[in-house]
Amino acid sequence: LLFLVATIRRLLWVVTAFTLAHRITLALAVFGLVQLPSAPVEACIALSIVLLAREALATEETLTRRYPWMVGFGFGLLHGLGFAGALSEVGLPSDQVPLALLTFNVGVELGQIAFVALVWWGLRWCAAHRPQTEMRIRTVSCYIMGSLAVWWTLERTLSIGG
Repeated sequence: LLFLVATIRRLLWVVTAFTLAHRITLALAVFGLVQLPSAPVEACIALSIVLLAREALATEETLTRRYPWMVGFGFGLLHGLGFAGALSEVGLPSDQVPLALLTFNVGVELGQIAFVALVWWGLRWCAAHRPQTEMRIRTVSCYIMGSLAVWWTLERTLSIGG
């Protein structure tokens, strides 16, 4: 998602939307209010990464580029369900779920902010000092992420059928 926005302000909106949605579905799933089979959720998560890689490589104006915070929110909902599946597999005692959910969310948020900040400032530096290198980094990163996500999509989709 950070490849789709041009300003730090828009990036903060996207990250906030993703994190808010992530927290919502993670909490709903952990407390048993929403339950979906993990294989289709994981396939959709992988497919969402394929879509974002394609969008980041596109040059035309798209809905994702116009409203990245909406896409971030939608994908946050989806990714929260994926994390919920992983968290529930750990098998936490019911009296520790609220604390585990809180600490997990804080950890994800801090890790996400650190990663996004590092990549954002690295790309900004490259854009200012080595524009060709910055474009190569973006392009190669998108192709790598997209290719891996296609593989994960296929792998998870095939696992749904057995």
